[in-house]
This record gives sequence, structure tokens and C-alpha cells, in this order.
Amino acid sequence: MKTNTILVGDALDRLAELPDDSVDCIVTSPPYFGLRDYGRDGQLGSETSVDDWVKHLRLVAAELARILTPTGTFWLNVGDSYSSHLSQGAPKKGLLLGPQKLAVALADDGWLIRNHAIWAKPNAMPSSVTDRLSNSHEILLLLTRGPRYYFDLDTIRVPAASMRGAQPRKKIAGYPPNSVTPAGGSVDRNRGLDRMKRHGANSHPLGKSPGDVWTIPTAAYRGAHYAVYPLGLAERCVLAGCPERVCTACGASWRRANRRHDDRLLRTGVLRPQCRCRAEPWRPGLVLDPFVGSGTTAIAAEKHRREWLGIELNADYARQADERITQSRNTTEQQR
Repeated sequence: MKTNTILVGDALDRLAELPDDSVDCIVTSPPYFGLRDYGRDGQLGSETSVDDWVKHLRLVAAELARILTPTGTFWLNVGDSYSSHLSQGAPKKGLLLGPQKLAVALADDGWLIRNHAIWAKPNAMPSSVTDRLSNSHEILLLLTRGPRYYFDLDTIRVPAASMRGAQPRKKIAGYPPNSVTPAGGSVDRNRGLDRMKRHGANSHPLGKSPGDVWTIPTAAYRGAHYAVYPLGLAERCVLAGCPERVCTACGASWRRANRRHDDRLLRTGVLRPQCRCRAEPWRPGLVLDPFVGSGTTAIAAEKHRREWLGIELNADYARQADERITQSRNTTEQQR
């Protein structure tokens, strides 16, 4: 399968050409309902109702489930819009709740929704509407096919406020374990938090989790494609969700090692296999964007040494994306 290329055509048609279990991570932002015209009949987003938009995306997601590896992640950025007629799925002026309806439908189809995150836009487009609040966020869903999957939180940690000049806490002898236990049982227990408090740490030594609200400015792009999500958003998804290397024999992901130095935890930068197939070759992790648009996902993948594959319905947009990716590649090579 040829990688680092854009396939032009309908996403469903081109996805059908890809082999099973061939993609490690999917990062995409599909056309939103009734928001953009990409110049093609039957295009996603041109449906008569938001429910039909959801049905269309469910078909695409079924193909994505087939080609995603069992340990892969699917990062889905979706936005909402307002109804102009009851036939669209809500009374006039009502929110269509497209992201919420899509999330419920995908869960019914077997996807595990691990996060319903918020992309907060500090420079959101101003609104002249005076009878509601301005919209300044979109939804980012993290979906997987099962409970065990590749996820590297350490790559996207952010500095904790308590790390800046804060004195270590006193160790708490006999600190009770499982201090924060979800009522539902043992899922996602805070054992790490308990260990941290017992050792008197202010925060995780590599930084804190970015949480599920990501404040990232919107992107500026001079090309004709005007629905562009920011590189910083795509980078976080690629770094956390796509391994740099994958064993070609068993499909296990390589991981970067951590080590302790002067009682501090550091990232060594050394990639190590997590399987016993050490004599076998490896391949770079592969990121797919089935609605590649201006190529932001591809740029993020190349910047962090992953391979990528994109699909784009509009041939003009595909050419613009290729030019943008090539320009970014040349800039990155000059900086290295």
C-alpha cells in the first residue's frame, strides 16, 4: 500500500480499497452538516437532515473500523450548526446536536467513546447574533474498537502550575490507596494519583494531562479551502494516538523509554520494542485522514516521523494540500 499520498475520490469508495487492519490511527474532521459546499453531488454534509448526515458518517465509520488496527485510535473533530427548518432535524434556530447524535450512533455501532473533548477557540469567529451566546468550541471524540489500545499520554503532557518553583510536599506515610474510586467500580481508578501523594509529589514529573478541554487558536490558511483545523490539534492526536514504530511481525507498538535521574523522571528519547520479535523489521506508524482537506493531519504526521494517507473528494483541494504538505516538508527538513 502506497503511503504519504492523497487519494482523490469519495471516501467510502477509496476506503473500500484499503486492506483490513492497516491503519494505526485516524485523525479527521469531516464536512459538517449544511456548512460547506465542496462542489460534488452527494457530498457529505449536503444531506437534507442531520440524521441523514449521521447515517452517512456511520457508513464511513464502519469502513474505518475495518481498516483500523485492533489497538488503533480514531480522533474525530465535529462541529454543530443551527436548523433553518424543522425538516433538518430540529425546530428553526435550534441546535441540531449533530456531534451528540453522531456519538450515540457510533457507540451503538460498537465504538468505545473514551473522550468527548472540547476544542476551545480563543480567537473564535465573532458573531452578530444577539439572542444567544457566540459559538467558540467544537467537539473532539476519541474512539477505539476495544478497551486496550495504543495511547501515549506522556507525549502531550503540559507543565503543571505547581511545578513552577513549588516545594515538594511531605511524604504521607500510609496514605490510603484508591482514594478516588469511581462509583461504577475499578474502571480508570486514580492509582497514579495515590502514589504521587504518598511520595509527596506536586504533580506527575513529566507534567500533567492536558485534560479534555484544549484551548488552541484556529488556523489561518490562504488557500481556497476555508475549513482548516489547527496543526496543534492534529499534532496532539498524532503524538498520543499513533506509535512512531510498529513491529511488522506482531503489530506491537514501540515506545519511548523513561528513566530516573537525580530522583527525576526523564524521557530518554530511546524507542524500544514492546515485543520479543527483535529480529524483525519495523515500520513507521500510519495515520489516515479520510477527509484530508488542506492536509493538516498529513503535515502533523510527517513532522513527527509518521507515515500518512489522505482521501479528498475535491481534486483542486487535493492539489492545494499536496503543495502545502510539500512546502511544510521542505521547511521541516531545513530545520533538522
